[in-house]
Parts: sequence; structure tokens; C-alpha cells
Amino acid sequence: MKLNLAFSTCPNDTFMFDALVHKRINTFDFEFITNLADIEELNQQATAQLNDITKISFNAFAALTGHYQLLNSGAALGFGNGPLIISKHKIYPDELHDARVAIPGENTTANLLLNILFPEVKNKKAYLFSDIEEAVLSNETDAGLIIHETRFSYHKKGLLKVANLGEIWEQEIKLPLPLGGIAVRRSLPEDTKQQIQNIIKHSVQFGIQNPSASADYVNSHAKDLDKQVIKQHIDLYVNDYSINCKKDGQSAIQYLIKQAAEIKGHNIKTPVFI
Repeated sequence: MKLNLAFSTCPNDTFMFDALVHKRINTFDFEFITNLADIEELNQQATAQLNDITKISFNAFAALTGHYQLLNSGAALGFGNGPLIISKHKIYPDELHDARVAIPGENTTANLLLNILFPEVKNKKAYLFSDIEEAVLSNETDAGLIIHETRFSYHKKGLLKVANLGEIWEQEIKLPLPLGGIAVRRSLPEDTKQQIQNIIKHSVQFGIQNPSASADYVNSHAKDLDKQVIKQHIDLYVNDYSINCKKDGQSAIQYLIKQAAEIKGHNIKTPVFI
């Protein structure tokens, strides 16, 4: 059975899917046709329902529950993993209402968190996540909302942290922060969806147990080739929740997509998870 599988070029995704892509685990009778792209492009592809299985921001997923369901494996979910607001000059969080802010896409969970935690920020412009630092450095924007590898390296460019959205979330919500997950087409047979879930779970487990196996694949797609940055990225975003998001992870995800659905005026079709 051929299935279109889409995930991001970020180290956590290539790390988790390496075993599946390179058949280091049993993929049974499935042929996965892979498509790697930036997370906001993946969100747009999901809106167009182009892929059978896709990495997706939970913000984007809230509008697509009629078409996709979430797997319990493969998610970017945990503590201390939140997007950061950075600037070139000292800005206090209560001054952001007047700031021009670069965001990594309208449909990203980072933008949803900005909407929830800093609703007064209205002057936003979307950039590819890897271009946000340069937008701030060149004064195109006053601040930037950074994700992925850039949250580990912004200080090397002289940029300053304004706020950590993950810390604010954890203080207020008391749950792990969900960023993105793996969604599967709702219309697929139930046994097929369960098989996909198990394959991805085993791919994640293989990656964690054999961390060096994916090095070439990860490095071939990483935006930042600094080995320490890549390691920090994987260590932060690949954890026990990536194997199974568990009850507290599911509660956090359902809370977040409910917030997104209310903002966007969408109804959530259940069940959310397979």
C-alpha cells in the first residue's frame, strides 16, 4: 500500500523517521513516499489534504479534525521547549504591543501561543523560520518569534531574549507544551491507521536506542550544521512523549486545539486520536 508521508527537515523529525525511511525497522507492506518541507508548508499541504500522513502544527490541526486524526507517537511535546521572542535591542514583554514581530507562519503553534499569551501583538509578518533572525538583525522587524534550531543559536548573533512562551505556558497551564504532531488521514481503514501508529512508534524507539544511525540523514537536511545545536535540538524535542504522548500529553494537545478552534471558529470532530 502506497502512502504519502510528509514531515519537516528539522533534526527531531529526520531523527524520528530515519528508521522508517531507511527500513531499519519492519514497514510491512507499506511503501512510504516521503515529502520533506518547512512546517508552515506542511500545514498548507494538510489544509489541501495532499498527504496521507503528515507532521502538522496543532494550531493548523484544529481546522482539520474532520479530515485527520492524531497519532500518539511522533509528537513534539514536552517541557522547556517553547518558542522564544527575541530582539536586537532590549524590549520588555509589556512593550510588544507596539512591536513589528516576525512569525514563522500564521498556522504554526508558535503563532497560536503568541495569540493566546500576547493577544495585544497585532503587527505580525510571516517569514520562513530560518529567516527570522536576519529580519530582526536588519531592522525589518523589531522582534522575532523563533522555533527549531534558531532557538539554540540566536545569542551567537547578539540577539536578546524577550520572552519564553513555553515558560509562560507551563506556569499558567501546568501541562507539557504541545507544538506539533503526526496526523493521519481520517478516512483510512482503522487497522491501517493503527499499523501506521505502530510503525512510527517503532521508528522513534529505534532512533532513541540507536542515536548515531540517523546522523547522515539528519545532517543532510539540517539548517544549522553545528553538531552541538543539532544534538540540543534532538535532545529537547525527542523524548518519552515522542514515543507515546500519554494522558497528560493528550490533555495538553486537546486543550491547545480547543483554544485554536475557538479563535478560528471551528468545531472539533472526535475522536481526535486514533
